[in-house]
Amino acid sequence: MAISLEDVFRASKFPPSNEGRRFVTNAYELASEAHRGQKRKSGEDYIEHSLGVAKILAEIGMESRTIAAGLLHDVPEDTAVSLDDIRKKFGNEVATLVDGVTKLGKIRLRGSREEYYLENLRKMFLAMAEDIRVVIVKLADRLHNMRTLDSLPPDKQLRIARETMEIFAPIANRLGIGEVKGELEDLAFKYLDPEAHEKTKDIVKEYMRESDSYLDRAVTAIRDNLAKEGVRILHIEGRAKRLYRLYQKLKRHDMDIKRVYDLVAIRIIVPNVADCYEAFGATHKRYRPMVGRIKDYISLPKPNNYQSLHTTVFGPEGRIIEIQIRTRKMHDEAELGIAAHWAYAERERSAGWRKLFFRQKETTPPKELAWVKQLQEWQREVGHDNREFLEGIKIDFFKNHIFAFTPKGDIIELPEEATPVDFAYAIHSEIGNTIVGAKADAKIVPLDYHIKNGEVIEIRTDKDRKLPNRDWLRFVKTSIAKSHIQKQLRREGWL
Repeated sequence: MAISLEDVFRASKFPPSNEGRRFVTNAYELASEAHRGQKRKSGEDYIEHSLGVAKILAEIGMESRTIAAGLLHDVPEDTAVSLDDIRKKFGNEVATLVDGVTKLGKIRLRGSREEYYLENLRKMFLAMAEDIRVVIVKLADRLHNMRTLDSLPPDKQLRIARETMEIFAPIANRLGIGEVKGELEDLAFKYLDPEAHEKTKDIVKEYMRESDSYLDRAVTAIRDNLAKEGVRILHIEGRAKRLYRLYQKLKRHDMDIKRVYDLVAIRIIVPNVADCYEAFGATHKRYRPMVGRIKDYISLPKPNNYQSLHTTVFGPEGRIIEIQIRTRKMHDEAELGIAAHWAYAERERSAGWRKLFFRQKETTPPKELAWVKQLQEWQREVGHDNREFLEGIKIDFFKNHIFAFTPKGDIIELPEEATPVDFAYAIHSEIGNTIVGAKADAKIVPLDYHIKNGEVIEIRTDKDRKLPNRDWLRFVKTSIAKSHIQKQLRREGWL
């Protein structure tokens, strides 16, 4: 179905100001004229793709300048309109975003498939360190291309789907953009393993035929219970698990859907954090929770800043069901991830009197981009060693993460299997260089101990220590620790 500019505006998470509408309209008119006569492989006018990308950006809450960049992202590469033309008409910020997306698109296959992916990943993360919106536009571009992948030959479908699963979906996950990550995985799954894709669909279809009516009854029962307990609710709904994620769970349970407890979940949106815990308590008062299935991601958010309360209970009619409880802001951030920052900035800018505070480029809060800044520093250390880069990416950014605490209660985020040495370097390089001992929850542990989630780690240092131990390189997990150890040892001629 053809997309119109009005569809883009209607899709916006927060309605744009009149000024924003004019800005996006001007970008559309230039893109439409520049792409006139160009067709995609599907036979559609090329502008359909530009509008599709812009609509995705609007849906995830991006502001007018980023939506304009989405409309214009292929113009300098594929038409007679230059980047300078865009800069003159739309300003340096939009031109920089378009240029960043263009550079990402110039990656070509050289050598092995692995080398191609390494180079692609490196460029993606370098772009992220410069302006994360470049990668958000690229994710929207990839998502729209995946939606229209049927028009390409099978070999290209397979290559693009594999790249999507290995690079784009994990990056969307790390940025916390849950909706984009889930759809990218589902679309790639269809091409990478069509047999498993169809089998999973059939299992779900059979199971959901009976579960849909139960979900409606469960939502009503849980809503009535919360109302009876005086808990305020903004919204409550049932949802089914994404197909690819369900397949991953089914594989672990011999494809037996009765052993998957979170196939369907009920999501409860409440006004504030206190209401989250009230709803949590009221739910457990009425429905018995399953042991080991209670997760508080509000007190301890996931590394991509996801926050919510999760519990699995023996729900209405005694059936097992997962329940998620969060505020509206938490929900927006779960769906939009880091893109939510610009959504809130756009809303503030539209509020009128606050407009003066949002004139130029929006910058992402330092806390949310701490890992991107760490990435930037680490890339300088690694230089052009692609293999070391890939290994670090897999561990530091794509691996599951844990949280540990300093004795003062500060939270340190680490990849799974990280050690006290990794913990020490995450605090400061001097602490890492001088560590001589550690305790986990007040018990002495070796320096190669694997820290567990939620432990309090105490580091003992010796200021007379001159160098880190070369043996540490055998067991440290984080790139930051490795690079600091190597730097110190090289400086003293030990490497």
